[in-house]
Amino acid sequence: MSLTSILSADAIENALKDCQAPDSFNYKKFFQLCGLSKKSPQDVKNVFGILDNDASGFIEEEELKFFLQRFSPGARVLTDKETKAFLCAADDDSDGKIGVDEFQAMVLS
Repeated sequence: MSLTSILSADAIENALKDCQAPDSFNYKKFFQLCGLSKKSPQDVKNVFGILDNDASGFIEEEELKFFLQRFSPGARVLTDKETKAFLCAADDDSDGKIGVDEFQAMVLS
């Protein structure tokens, strides 16, 4: 399964264009622009599975840094500041990683 089987390529491109500049990434705006925040809980879980590069059941800080590149290989990496802010926003149980339930709650909130 690929992200474009869940989200439109145009919407993904639009969301990526919006956060091209370093430190301009806003997860809520990104999820809205790419259409993920309007998807079903199951679709959000499927996207989580794609983003969880090592299939550990969690998105760790190192994976989060390359978050945008999972949507498009040519996208930039997140800055350390963006990565930490993104992690803090989703990591409800403070274990240093994002689980599928935390990701779903963040996207659909």
